[in-house]
Amino acid sequence: MKRILFALFVLVGFSASAQEYKPFKVNVSIGYAKPLTSGVSGGVLFAVEPKYGLSDNFDLGLRLEAAVVARGVVYNGNTSTGDVGAFSSYLLTGNYLFGKGGIRPFLGVGVGLYSIGSAGTVVINNGQTNQDVTFVSDTKFGGMIRGGIKAGHFVAAVEYNAAPTTENKLANATITSENAYLGVKVGFDIGGGRR
Repeated sequence: MKRILFALFVLVGFSASAQEYKPFKVNVSIGYAKPLTSGVSGGVLFAVEPKYGLSDNFDLGLRLEAAVVARGVVYNGNTSTGDVGAFSSYLLTGNYLFGKGGIRPFLGVGVGLYSIGSAGTVVINNGQTNQDVTFVSDTKFGGMIRGGIKAGHFVAAVEYNAAPTTENKLANATITSENAYLGVKVGFDIGGGRR
């Protein structure tokens, strides 16, 4: 095991010294998060993503993001909005940057955990009376795809977050909450510039 770790560190050291860019960077972003459930309003998101450049065109990272939005639920085809809730995500990411110029488009993917906030109580009408439904917090495995543009240290991106649906069971029906959301964000990279 020690030999494998030593070989890995030597390989990283050689690759870092042969590059014309600085491999370590941290992206800090802010943006708009829009749940994909119809009739549910959007909110704000914040993200921090430390990244390591394996080459001038490919980065690996760890995205830590919090999105604060209204949570929507669907019951008998009707959508109700709950209290403001939060989605936290912890994703391993990979980005491929095209070209070598100062303005570069990129595509990326990510996989990891989405922590879905409870969003308080949602009032639904079960056909006869109103009923309070409390969603519990949940953690689910999900994914993300993104596309964007990087101009120097400035980064703008659109991300589709495939956070899985959660469910609550009532006596005679199931209430679902679609947790997927679209994130539109702007930010900047700290470090990672070309030498």
